[in-house]
Amino acid sequence: MREDREPSRRIALLLEYEGTRYAGSQFQTNAPTVQSELEAAVTKTTGEQARASFAGRTDAGVHALGQVAAFTTASALPGETLVDALNAWLPRDIAVRAAREVQAGFDPRRQAVRRRYRYVVENRRARPVLGRELCWHLSRPLDVEDMAQAAAALAGEHDFAAFGGPLEHPQTTTVRRVEGFTVASADTRVVFEVVANAFLPHQVRRMVGALVQVGLGKMTAVDYGRLIEGPPSSAGPSAPARGLFLVEVEYPHALFTSGAPAGLDGPAYQ
Repeated sequence: MREDREPSRRIALLLEYEGTRYAGSQFQTNAPTVQSELEAAVTKTTGEQARASFAGRTDAGVHALGQVAAFTTASALPGETLVDALNAWLPRDIAVRAAREVQAGFDPRRQAVRRRYRYVVENRRARPVLGRELCWHLSRPLDVEDMAQAAAALAGEHDFAAFGGPLEHPQTTTVRRVEGFTVASADTRVVFEVVANAFLPHQVRRMVGALVQVGLGKMTAVDYGRLIEGPPSSAGPSAPARGLFLVEVEYPHALFTSGAPAGLDGPAYQ
């Protein structure tokens, strides 16, 4: 049923999605996106046209376990009802994991203080079948120890222009603070995790793609550390989008409780 009141509630959502068939998270006029699907579900649920904002812009084919979005609504639907209703309208490759009411001025991108990304490589001779759109398959063995050593060189605050793609606003700073960049293996899977205050476009994929060159013996750890000194967008190659996941977005105060139950959980975000 359509609500006639002015929008008065700001709702934050915790989203999970497989990005395989989307042209990214942000709205595009000529291609399917996560934002367009979410906004359509909000309209069908509340009867309102609402613009959703996202904590991070994910590229075409990139997935998310913990993307944060927010929209404003006049709907008084209870939290669990809102989550269930949105999921009923969303396609099977997008789901709302949790929701909560937040302050009216909440901006999921500007108020975030930290993002965590994960990149998954399936490192075995035979190509994977199950989950093949959720990893990068590499048949040649990777030296995980060498990659872990090289990754440590990018920790700290640096100008990451060499690892970034073109910026929407060229005058924007390309300095970012990487708080951790780790590489670990389990069976045939190699997992790269990187945490930073923010990321440039394509930064994680370029960091991983170049690091794989170290793992293949085509580049030394010292050479990898020097890539950051290169001109904009010179480091790489860029790893395929399908292995990348936005795992978590953090805020000054916890936005969602551990485990992210469905429904509005706890007092409004401060």
